[in-house]
Amino acid sequence: MPADLLVIGGGPAGLATAIAARLQGLTVTLADGIRPPIDKACGEAILPAGVEVLQRLGVHCSADDGFWFRGIRFVSDGLSVEAEFPSGCGLAMRRTRLHEMLTERASQLGVRLLWGTHLSEAERSSSGGWIVGADGQGSQVRRAAGMDGAVRESHRFGFRRHYRAAPWSDLVEVHWGSRCQIYVTPVAGDEVGVALLSRDPHLRLDDALTEFPRLARRLRGAEASSTERGAATFFRRLRRVFRDRTALVGDASGSVDAITGDGLSLAFHQAEALAGALRAGDLARYQAAHSRLARRPALAASLLLTLDRFPALRRGVLRLLALEPPLFAMMLARHGASGAALG
Repeated sequence: MPADLLVIGGGPAGLATAIAARLQGLTVTLADGIRPPIDKACGEAILPAGVEVLQRLGVHCSADDGFWFRGIRFVSDGLSVEAEFPSGCGLAMRRTRLHEMLTERASQLGVRLLWGTHLSEAERSSSGGWIVGADGQGSQVRRAAGMDGAVRESHRFGFRRHYRAAPWSDLVEVHWGSRCQIYVTPVAGDEVGVALLSRDPHLRLDDALTEFPRLARRLRGAEASSTERGAATFFRRLRRVFRDRTALVGDASGSVDAITGDGLSLAFHQAEALAGALRAGDLARYQAAHSRLARRPALAASLLLTLDRFPALRRGVLRLLALEPPLFAMMLARHGASGAALG
């Protein structure tokens, strides 16, 4: 069954691209080798600008789907600083629920969904239309199209587990330690997601929590409501995100370190930009939009990773933000203008 667009990868980036393309009038087939529900170790926070894109795509979220959060809190070395988003709220929800909602919307719009389907390079090439690689950090579509060359690349390791506990804040919290960060995302009225980021592939949540006694006390006695899942998180910028009739979106197109919290919001904005470029038949337009969208998240990732490497600098920055709360709010507002925010 020929289609204008073949999307390889059925995660949030691929589904959002398929939805956006259908709204532009394109016929779309999406294929993924996995069958739903599809989960992934991630922070599960969708920032305000990302929520706005979901609404434009016709994916309308409510408090029943997750937990609305109003900003970000950094905790380190006895200091705590926080700032609210200048407008709107972010929404955190279990990755499986987000996937379910995106799948329902894609089906509603008539996207042909091929779950549990592995397409060979020859089958992809014979599709006759545009091809979008939304198949993640190890993208086979990217490799086959010869776009694997990265301008910059580094990686860390992330692990996530959910706990059955009432959120103690309507903020996403980032806790800084000597060898890792732990960020806490309220995903429901009775559940929080706790994610670890570090450069040590052997460090796990239980060991890391010993560095954060106050956080450990909050979680003491709370039942784990999911198993610990792990993944690598990359800070990667590619030289190009399209070639001929093939384009890349989401983590397949490059990514920022997970500490920025930009992954989902950035992917939704890319999906919207790519659909517009496909409708116009001009993927160079998508390349320009992709570079523009990634600029501020990449700057945030560089800053936050620098603070991670230099604890004395981090303490100084947090003291400054504690003394000047409007400064943190201004940084959050400026960064959020690109469709992604710190967190």
